Amino acid sequence: MADSTSEFDVTSNNNPEEGLPKDISSNEMIDATEFQGIPDSSATLTAANAIGTFRQNLLQRLIDSKGRGDLIMAIGVVMILVILIIPVPTWMLDIGLAFSISFSVMILMTVIFLNKPLEFNAFPTILLLATLIRLSLNLASTRLILSNGHEGTNAAGRVIEAFGGFVMGGNFVIGIIVFAILVIVNFVVITKGSGRIAEVAARFTLDAMPGKQMAIDADLSSGLIDEDEARTRRTELEEESSFFGAMDGAAKFVRGDAMAGIIITFINVLGGIIIGVAQNDMAFVDAADSYTRLTVGDGLVSQIPALIVSTAAGMLVAKGGVKGSMEKAVFGQLSAKPKSVGMVSFLLFCFVAVPGIPALPFLILATATGTIAFILHLNARKIAISKAEQVEAELADAPTLAEEPISQVLKIDFLRLELGYGLLQLINEGEDGQRLTDQIKALRRQMAVEMGFVMPAVRIQDNMQLAANNYIVRVKEIDAGKGDLRPNMLLVMDPRGEEITLTGETTTEPTFGLPATWIEESGREEALFRGYTVVDTPTVITTHLTEIIKDNMSDLLSYAETQKLLDELDKDHQKLIADIVPAQISVGGIQRTLQNLLQERISIRDLPTILEGISEACIQSRNIGLITEHVRSRLARQISDSNTDSEGVILMVTLSPEWEQTFVEALVGAGEEKQLSMAPSRLQEFISAVRQTFERHAMMGEMPILLTSPPIRPFVRSIIERFRPSTIIMSQNEIHPKAKIKTVGQV
Repeated sequence: MADSTSEFDVTSNNNPEEGLPKDISSNEMIDATEFQGIPDSSATLTAANAIGTFRQNLLQRLIDSKGRGDLIMAIGVVMILVILIIPVPTWMLDIGLAFSISFSVMILMTVIFLNKPLEFNAFPTILLLATLIRLSLNLASTRLILSNGHEGTNAAGRVIEAFGGFVMGGNFVIGIIVFAILVIVNFVVITKGSGRIAEVAARFTLDAMPGKQMAIDADLSSGLIDEDEARTRRTELEEESSFFGAMDGAAKFVRGDAMAGIIITFINVLGGIIIGVAQNDMAFVDAADSYTRLTVGDGLVSQIPALIVSTAAGMLVAKGGVKGSMEKAVFGQLSAKPKSVGMVSFLLFCFVAVPGIPALPFLILATATGTIAFILHLNARKIAISKAEQVEAELADAPTLAEEPISQVLKIDFLRLELGYGLLQLINEGEDGQRLTDQIKALRRQMAVEMGFVMPAVRIQDNMQLAANNYIVRVKEIDAGKGDLRPNMLLVMDPRGEEITLTGETTTEPTFGLPATWIEESGREEALFRGYTVVDTPTVITTHLTEIIKDNMSDLLSYAETQKLLDELDKDHQKLIADIVPAQISVGGIQRTLQNLLQERISIRDLPTILEGISEACIQSRNIGLITEHVRSRLARQISDSNTDSEGVILMVTLSPEWEQTFVEALVGAGEEKQLSMAPSRLQEFISAVRQTFERHAMMGEMPILLTSPPIRPFVRSIIERFRPSTIIMSQNEIHPKAKIKTVGQV
């Protein structure tokens, strides 16, 4: 849109060049003046400048109007309504009829040059507009025919008069027959056939959507396509189903248009005869001749564009699975078999020999088709020879195909989530509009923030061997967890451990093994009102996956990931790494230390402090266990903070002096080679005492830690992790001096 500074005012500017657009010069104005034959005077020059300026601004406004397509469309629809309501002159009707014919031809040409139907997915809307245009012009021409039909054959404009005279050849009976044939061809053949094709295509497209979506998901999970390609394919699939569904409905427009043409023609003939005889005192024969000519001419002008648009609709829906433009598909496939063209030529030569049949037309066609068949046969032979030579050249030049490396077979997925076919919908979109893949992406970020651990990518794939609603989580190809879900339902759990009274399917929560119930989506509000924990299906999988990853973080932290963590440290800490690696410890030793920390769910995000602790411990010992214990003492603030309750207090259960002494006496070996050697009966007594103490506190709603002395903490942990892996074992060195502690029991 031109801004306000580009407007001009001829009367207020003495200088001819003021107010003109910048790309218009005075020389161009003088040339325009000479072209119009106006003498070169100041008055005529000013007038020429004004005319040139007006033309330039008009052109600029037309250019600016390109961005106003919605306004132009609205004006066009209003014009259609105006023609429906207000009588129009004959010259305007001629323009409208010419536009209708041009518009229908443009639609047909557009369809012919399409590569695939979805490139013209606006066709149903355009078909509706074309139908409205023809019906409005039909109404306008009917008004003129019935009003002025007694005046002669030009009563409804020159276009209708020309069609009535040229097509009918001066005989309105011929015109009626031609019109009837056009209507029959349009209504019975083209419209009915294209409508049936559109109906079947819409039905098959909708029936095939689930299978196509599963194929897209399978390609995505197997890595054949990325997420962008999968999103593009899903969008194209949705557009395809919407397009064929709309085409099924649009076919009804064409049928209705043909029916309306028949009815309007009948009304015009009958009404015109009545008006001519009763109101205009015409003889019956004259009235019948005049109004029939006008009506048939009007019907021909309307039905020819309708026939063109119907043909375009049939070609569009019939194109279906054909790729490429229509002429390539038609001519390419018809000429693909030279033998077929040769048989046609032979048949035409046979017709030449039949007595009574004119030989010349069939002889010409037989010769033409025979020549085409011979040329196509030569081209096919050349193409076949060329392909054979190309294959031989490639085989000669290509090196011997090497066998696939064994390393490709040995590669395994660190994390893999396998879904039954009933859960594949979770990949596309969850119940609340969030996809399972989005939740897993958020989980990777959360793990990096909380634990300093870069979680490996999770490969999601379908497994037809699973039940429809089952899933399996595999860690390094080993089953780590499984579950049975109900898509489009909610999992309800009672945090107090009481029985759930809602109506639903009783089950067990797959992550922690808690009793739960599957309920319908409509019961969410009632479940929340009763204080239950409500979880959707994708969150159940994500929660289970989170716990499995936390339990297996030490196994998932590979040597390469450890090296990557070291390389990505800030430049300020690279000197520390250079000092300790490899002089004091190897990258493998750092990996083992980090794995020990992750095994007890201690965050390794504060990697500089961990490296400082490793550097200090390496001065005294190279034993990974002792190094880990020293690093834990350096992380005392972090460990203490992560084990505080809502009031900022660490609840502790201490190990009695008797058990402390028992563990110390059970250590055998010297120096760094100490091992625990305790009698089985004594060990069973310790396990029973720990289980009873912590179960008693669990019933009270408390989750205390077990506090031991530093030398025996690793050995106590090695025993307790086998029957209570969630219990935190800390030593006195890991309690930060500023931490608030509270002793709630003793083992």
